[in-house]
Amino acid sequence: MTGVEQGADLDWRDGIIPVSRRFDDPYFSLNNGLAETRHVFLAGNDLPGRFRDGFHVAELGFGTGLNLLATLLACDGQLLHYTSFEGWPMTADDMARALAAFPEAAAVAGPLLDQWATGARRFQLGTVEVQVIIGDVQTTLAEWPGQAVAWYLDGFSPAKNPEMWSPEVMAEVGRHTASGGTFATYTAAGHVRASLTAAGFQVERVAGHGTKRHMTRGRR
Repeated sequence: MTGVEQGADLDWRDGIIPVSRRFDDPYFSLNNGLAETRHVFLAGNDLPGRFRDGFHVAELGFGTGLNLLATLLACDGQLLHYTSFEGWPMTADDMARALAAFPEAAAVAGPLLDQWATGARRFQLGTVEVQVIIGDVQTTLAEWPGQAVAWYLDGFSPAKNPEMWSPEVMAEVGRHTASGGTFATYTAAGHVRASLTAAGFQVERVAGHGTKRHMTRGRR
C-alpha cells in the first residue's frame, strides 16, 4: 500500500467489539481482551520484568492499539521503543470506540488517539517511542532495518489471514529478533509453530487465556 491508507472495514458485535469484515475475525478476545493481552503478550514475553532503557518491542497487527497501551501501563519509566506493522489501520474514532470497553486502557489512550487523528504514525507516548508502519507486512517487515527484543504476534487468525503467518513472514520475524529475544502469540497452530522453529526460535506451547487451551511462546 502506498499513498492514502486503506483502512479497516468493520462491523461491531454487540456494539462493542470491532470485527474485521475483511478477515471475519474480532480484534480482541470476547473474554476480556486486556487480560488476554497481559497474559499472552506481556507474561508470554516475561514482561515487564525484562524492560530496560532501550528495550525494543515489535508487533504484527496494531489494531486498536490495546497492546501498546497495556505495554505503556506496564512500563515503569523505562525508555522503550515500540514498532508495529499494520496493513489496515483503524480510524481514531473507531479505536476510541473499541478501547471504551477497557476503562483502564481508555484512561491513558487520549494522547495516542490525538496523535493518530492527525495522521501521525511515529510519536512519543510518555517514555515509549512509537512507530506504526503501514502496509503489506510481507514487504514492510523485510525492509525494516530494526531488531526487536520481544515480539507480539497478534495478526488475525492464521486460518483467516494466512499471509500474515506465512513461513516467509515468520522467517523475517526471526531475522529481526536479537539473540535471546522472544515472541509470544495467542495461536497454537502447528504450522505457525513449525515456521517459528525454522526461523530460529525454541518454541513451546503453553496454557492460553480464558477458554483458549494453548498459546505459543519462544526464544531465539
